[in-house]
Amino acid sequence: MSTPKLVDDPEKAIANYLELLPIPLEKAPVVSLQGGIPTSKALLAGKPAPRKVNRWIRFQLWFNTYRKFYAFVTIINGMGLLLAALNIWTYPRRYTGAFVLGNLIFAILMRNELFGRMLYVTVNFLFAKWSPLWFRLGCTSALQHLGGIHSGCATSGFAWLIFRVTLIFIDHKDNHDAVLIMGVITNLAVATSIASAFPWVRNTHHNIFERHHRFIGWVGLASTWVFVVLGDSYDLDTHTWDPSVRVIRQQDFWYCFGMTVFILIPWFTVREVPVDIEVPSPKVAILRFERGMQQGLLARISRSSIMEYHAFGIISEGTHAKYHYLICGVQGDFTRSLVNDPPTHVWTRQLKFVGVSNTSTLYKRGIRVCTGTGLGAALSTCIQSPDWYLIWIGSDQEKTFGPTISNLVHRHLGKERCCLWDSKARGGRPDVMKLVKEAYYAWGAEVVFITSNYQGNKEIMEGCKEVGIPAFGTLWDF
Repeated sequence: MSTPKLVDDPEKAIANYLELLPIPLEKAPVVSLQGGIPTSKALLAGKPAPRKVNRWIRFQLWFNTYRKFYAFVTIINGMGLLLAALNIWTYPRRYTGAFVLGNLIFAILMRNELFGRMLYVTVNFLFAKWSPLWFRLGCTSALQHLGGIHSGCATSGFAWLIFRVTLIFIDHKDNHDAVLIMGVITNLAVATSIASAFPWVRNTHHNIFERHHRFIGWVGLASTWVFVVLGDSYDLDTHTWDPSVRVIRQQDFWYCFGMTVFILIPWFTVREVPVDIEVPSPKVAILRFERGMQQGLLARISRSSIMEYHAFGIISEGTHAKYHYLICGVQGDFTRSLVNDPPTHVWTRQLKFVGVSNTSTLYKRGIRVCTGTGLGAALSTCIQSPDWYLIWIGSDQEKTFGPTISNLVHRHLGKERCCLWDSKARGGRPDVMKLVKEAYYAWGAEVVFITSNYQGNKEIMEGCKEVGIPAFGTLWDF
C-alpha cells in the first residue's frame, strides 16, 4: 500500500516537468482585460445582501432544457396512454410491450457513454464556429440536458408498464399466472430503480442511489427478459406455451436485446489501472493516470469493479500528453479514503463520458468560471484552447492544490488568459459577476461555462441571465 505524497515544494510533485512557479497563485494579479489591474477593494463582495432576482428569470432557469425535454416526452406518452386507455387508439393495447421497451431503451441510450461521445463528436465537427450563435447555444443546451429525455422516457416506460400489467389483470382468465407475476415483479424493480434516482436521493445518498439504481435496475432487466419471453410464448387463444421462433419475431424481443447491449457496452471497458496520488493538503487529492485526453471529458473511478463509482473532471494537456489528472476534493468517505488510505490502483471505464465543456470547440471565444475543485472540469478547456479565458476563485490555491496543478495553470495560461482570485490572501470573495462581465465583454466571448457549488452556480447563472450573457452551469437534476 502506498503512502500519500505530502508536497511542500515543486521538486516533490508528481508533475512530469519540474520548474519553479513563475507567479505564486496567492500573489497572482487579477487580470484586467480593460487595462490596469482592479484592486481588491473594488472587487471584494464581502457578505452582500441577497440579490433580488426577477421571478421570470428564475422561472426560465428552473424550466431549463432538461425539464422541457422531460415535459415533452411525458406529455406525448401521456396522450398516447390516455387514448389507449379509452380504447380510441387500439394499437398500444395490442403492442403495449413495444411502448414500454421503446421508452426504456431510449432512456438507457441517453446515458450510454458511446452514444454520448458520438453525439458530441458529430455536433462539434459539423457546427463548430461557423453556424449562428443561437444554434450553437441550442446544441450545447440540448447535449447538456439529455438527462431530460432519459428521465422522461424512464417515467413514461414505467407508466406504460403499469398499463400493460393492468391489461393482464383485466384479462387474467386468458393469461397465465406466471406472466402476471413477472409483470408485477418487473414493475416493482423499475419503480425502485426510478425512485432511487430522484435528485435528493442521488445527491445526498450516493451509495443508496448506486446500489438501487444499478443493481435493482439489473434485476429489472432480467425480469423484463423473463416477462417478454413468457408473454410472447403464451398463446392467448389456445392457452398453451409456444416458445418457438415467433418470440424473436416480436418487437419486444429486439427492444430488450438492444437495452441489454447498451447497458453492457460501458462495462466491457472497465479496467483496473495504476494511479499516483499526491496530497498537497488535507482538503485535496490529486490523482495522476497515464495517457493524455481531449478536453471536456469526465472519469468515473472506484476501488471496486462494480460499486461506488465517482465522477471527476479530467485535466490534461491534450491527447499527446503523457498523463491526465483528477482533482478530488475531500468531502465523503470515498474521497477521504484517497488521502487516508491511498490505493495504488483504481477501477475506471476506459470509455470516458462527455461533459458540457466538450462543446467549447463550437465557440470562437469563451469564459470558464470555476470555484475550488471545480477547476478539474474547467482547466483542460483553457489549456487546450487559446481562445478560452479562466476565472478561478478559491482559498490559498497554491498551498491547497499543490505545485502540479499550479504548474499546469501557469505553464499554459499566463496572466493574459486567467484571473486567479485567492479569497484568503485578498480578504474575501470577489464580486463574481463584475469579474465575469468585465472578462466577457473585454475578451469578446460568446459564452460562459460555470463549475461551482449549488449556491455559487445559482448566483452566477441568475446574474448572467439578467445581463443577457449566455451561460451554462453545473446540473443537479440530471
